[in-house]
Amino acid sequence: MSLRYAFNTNGTANHRIDHAVALIADSGFDGVALTLDHGFLDPMEEGWEQRTEALARDLSARGLGSVIETGARFLLDPRAKHEPTFVSATGRERRVAFLQRAVDIAAMLGSEAVSFWAGVPKPGVDVVQAQAWLIEGVAQVLEYAEKRGVVAALEPEPGMLCETVDDWNGMRKSLPGLKLALDLGHLLVTEEREPPAAVREFRDVLGTVTIEDMRRGDHTHLPFGEGDMPVAECLAALREIDFRGLICVELSRESHRADVMVPRSLAALRDAEEGLAA
Repeated sequence: MSLRYAFNTNGTANHRIDHAVALIADSGFDGVALTLDHGFLDPMEEGWEQRTEALARDLSARGLGSVIETGARFLLDPRAKHEPTFVSATGRERRVAFLQRAVDIAAMLGSEAVSFWAGVPKPGVDVVQAQAWLIEGVAQVLEYAEKRGVVAALEPEPGMLCETVDDWNGMRKSLPGLKLALDLGHLLVTEEREPPAAVREFRDVLGTVTIEDMRRGDHTHLPFGEGDMPVAECLAALREIDFRGLICVELSRESHRADVMVPRSLAALRDAEEGLAA
């Protein structure tokens, strides 16, 4: 089985969206992980429906699949990175509305999943209260996604309230329909699981998977070959579980050389795959 790969547009931030899609497609990727953001299909801007329809036509013409990613830094608040979140004292409804709009876009594009994260409680916010807000907000997104036939997947993120796959497991007790957005690099940061082992453990609940290189204990997304990621072993595990979804490469710090890093990333993955068959 040949695995399917996507490249995240947060690593092509200096390109127009149509140029980024063309670069990703021409490099041989099977899909696009679309980070909704200024310049990359702003979901809160007038005309988003028409732009989504145009993107759907482009993706279809190129035979590309898609995943929707929602980690834009200053989309909702130009002065506070990633705010508001599910666990903010105020403004949580704006995060929910944004993610519901992301679900709408996913439905229009036929995307495989919408990926999102919890957020970081600010000083003074009670953790128990924050956990209740998180469950409440995710439940609203999940209910909306289920009605639209879209997979909603929560991504454990280092430093956030839902930081580990064990945190995610705890949440799922209250949200049984929730899927896991598994970033394999994050496992190296938290060191809670070896990435290939996590693939096998969570095989039945994977909504989407992200891969990049990363050093142990250091949350910096790196090009393949610059960190500690056992790439070939991860791909072997994904083959073993017969994972059919897009495996998304996230290199958000590499936009300044996307022309090089987009094709180079796929070449590294294909080389690793070929090594499995040797």
